[in-house]
Amino acid sequence: MQTTIYWCATIILAFVLLSGGAAEIAHRPETVAGMTHLGYPLYFTVILGVWKLLGGAVILAPRLPRLKEWAYAGAVFDLTGASVSHAVCGDNAAHLAVPLFFTACALVSWALRPESRRIGTLVPQRAGG
Repeated sequence: MQTTIYWCATIILAFVLLSGGAAEIAHRPETVAGMTHLGYPLYFTVILGVWKLLGGAVILAPRLPRLKEWAYAGAVFDLTGASVSHAVCGDNAAHLAVPLFFTACALVSWALRPESRRIGTLVPQRAGG
């Protein structure tokens, strides 16, 4: 059951990152309108889009545990930032809840990821050897 929940959360997260990143790079009209409404400059859509595409690809790729940690962190920063941005702009609860739902998917995916997708325990090396 844990594996199924992991993959469901991971696929949802990867889809959101990859499709959102592609829409931002392509400057889809609804993406441009959303970023303008939130007060962000349009060049920021390309930056976010590239980061989201890279993050989605890394989260789906086998191994790469350290990059996965960064990708998960980036997804959480992006999604919680989106929710806060909507709150600051006075948007309704749905605009706040959707990114928070995807944040929950990121956290579930991170928490349930298999051992092969984890960094593992880092042990400092002793001096001299």
